[in-house]
Amino acid sequence: MNMKLAIFAGGAIVVIVFLAINPFVMVSAGERGIVLNWGAVSDKILDEGIHWRTPIAQSVKKLDVKVQKEQVEAQAASRDLQTVSTTLALNYNLMADKVNKLWQDIGKNYKERLIDPAIQEAVKATTANYTAEELVTKRQQVGQDIKAALSERLGKNYINVDEVSIVNFDFSASFNTAIEAKVTAEQNALAAKNKLEQSKYEAEQRIAQAKGEAEAIKIQAQAINSQGGADYVQLQAVRQWNGQLPIQMIPGATVPFLNLTK
Repeated sequence: MNMKLAIFAGGAIVVIVFLAINPFVMVSAGERGIVLNWGAVSDKILDEGIHWRTPIAQSVKKLDVKVQKEQVEAQAASRDLQTVSTTLALNYNLMADKVNKLWQDIGKNYKERLIDPAIQEAVKATTANYTAEELVTKRQQVGQDIKAALSERLGKNYINVDEVSIVNFDFSASFNTAIEAKVTAEQNALAAKNKLEQSKYEAEQRIAQAKGEAEAIKIQAQAINSQGGADYVQLQAVRQWNGQLPIQMIPGATVPFLNLTK
């Protein structure tokens, strides 16, 4: 009985010690494990899954290699010296096969030490190449330039730039007022131009209509002349007469359609 108790106690101690030294490490999906040998970064990188490590001698630091988002506000000046506040969203991920280098050179505070300063610098450098108005009208090109600058700078530090989005440009109140006045003036000029074009069109329509009416009268006159002139007009009037004479006779007036000289 004493022997069994001793074996059981010994086994329990071994299990407790085994769990205490924790020789296994699990790397979750979207992570990589950095193996440290007595605190020194090794070349070995652990993929997703369960791995064995040498107790006490080895430790594992895990970094997320999934796509992450960082949104930063940056203050800068445009080429025409307008103050511009830019809200930028950056999607990035750590190079999975270089996380050990990132840990060795930068450490776990790579956002504060690398990404935020890189965004500030890229926005300032790019914004200085455009006027305030161009930042609005060429927004897509501005975003591409910022992405190129970030890719070059962060790529040297083992970070991939996936996408850059300009969330918002915010200008000074005086610049916004100037832009609004310019847009209003352009809209008024366009409205005036459209009104002028409409007036020209209506005038052309009236001219065309008048020409058409004049041509119709000319053709009608030619037809009347070809049918006997005044006699033809008299005949057409007789055909339209209802046969009734005027109730009152005005002295000197003639009775319609009665030519007493013939």
